[in-house]
Amino acid sequence: MATNEPEPGAPLHDGAASVPRPAAAVMLLRGGAERLEVLLVRRNPEAQFMGGAWVFPGGSVDAADGEGQAGLRAAAARELSEETGIELPAGAELVAFARWITPETMTTRFDTWFYLACAPAGSEPKIDGAEIVDAIWLSPAQALEQQAAGELFMVFPTIKQLQQLAAFGSARALLGHARGRPVETVEPLVVGTGESARIMLPDDPGYS
Repeated sequence: MATNEPEPGAPLHDGAASVPRPAAAVMLLRGGAERLEVLLVRRNPEAQFMGGAWVFPGGSVDAADGEGQAGLRAAAARELSEETGIELPAGAELVAFARWITPETMTTRFDTWFYLACAPAGSEPKIDGAEIVDAIWLSPAQALEQQAAGELFMVFPTIKQLQQLAAFGSARALLGHARGRPVETVEPLVVGTGESARIMLPDDPGYS
């Protein structure tokens, strides 16, 4: 699968666009001022949507999470706990880093906010083998190298986030850059159909 193809299990359509569901994901960091590692989890290969993909822990916002940024952050922390067993302490900082909206031509759509958070000291993921079947700590560069070598299957948004994270040498430097930085909304386009379908970003030539 090319890195700019639509996600598996996300069929395309040419009808009216559906309303994207609010969602949130955590890019959990460790390394302090010395290094940068991020936690990736592998979705169950049997899942219809993005089965087998390595992703950041996350999912849809529930009504009980609340609304607005508070609800999104609550959903991000809840999903991290449910998928990895890692509990963020009360009042933990969740720094907004990115916002991606699934293209209008996809049937399953999400309006996803990605947040940076520091892992509690000594925390390690506990995988239940149901929704998530594996987890790994890697530097962004290592993750991208393994993806390019075909060792880790990832979808387009995950790869693009890792490419941005790879520019930083430590978790502290990344968080310092992200704090107070405006978050731009990215809504890719899908061009073509079937096996020829490709994703385009706003900065790509021909995006309209």
